[in-house]
Amino acid sequence: MLWTLPNVLTWMRIVAIPLVVMLYYLPFQWSDPAAGLLFAAAGITDSLDGYYARKLGQTSRLGAFLDPVADKLIVAVALVLLVSKDPRIVVVITAAIIIGREIAISALREWMAEIGQRTKVAVSPLGKLKTILQIVGLSMMLYRWDLFGLPMYSLGLLLTAIAAVLTLISMVDYLRAAWPDLKGAA
Repeated sequence: MLWTLPNVLTWMRIVAIPLVVMLYYLPFQWSDPAAGLLFAAAGITDSLDGYYARKLGQTSRLGAFLDPVADKLIVAVALVLLVSKDPRIVVVITAAIIIGREIAISALREWMAEIGQRTKVAVSPLGKLKTILQIVGLSMMLYRWDLFGLPMYSLGLLLTAIAAVLTLISMVDYLRAAWPDLKGAA
């Protein structure tokens, strides 16, 4: 079932990626907030697609594949965009940690699935919290403008940096769970 509601939500997140990039670089005053709001909307679809897949009984192999790919793509693109306008070391290191961890854990999950141990590295509650902080923080950073007197970019950077720390902690947890299989004979 290619065009189920959960899959459509995931495809919308993928289609949003070039739109976020375009909005981020448009030379208009409203383009940064528009990019941040579109990113936030895409982040909301991440929660909704899984919810509806389970509620409507519309889980699929395609959805199970596309959902994490869409998540990782949109987060990586947002981080690259932010580094392009703010190459301070804290932004660059935060981006490198998050992107590097996503690559490493994706490879670990693929390998664990190959040996029949995928459940050992299933998404944890800490991983879900990390994702929420990441989406909210990146949305605020992309938005850039102060809102109601709050420094959205600075608060977003703080949340994203906290998400990067949680990213490292959850990576250690996943590696610890996989360690008995990793140290085994090839």
